[in-house]
Amino acid sequence: MGAVMVRCPATGREIATGMVMDRETFRATPVFFAQVDCPICHTKHEWFAKDAWVCDANPRETKPRPARPRRAAA
Repeated sequence: MGAVMVRCPATGREIATGMVMDRETFRATPVFFAQVDCPICHTKHEWFAKDAWVCDANPRETKPRPARPRRAAA
């Protein structure tokens, strides 16, 4: 099982659609149209199944990383 992914057209980064399935099941589904709220650019993207893929690994974290602590000046 893996996350169904698409690419954000604004940033080019991969985003998870919220769908989870195995590659064989995804390939066997009829072509469909869907929407996803993008956590990167905060826009709703429309996508076709032909433009998506299954990512077997955990999708990349899309939340901003916490800032690194600053090192004390010497």
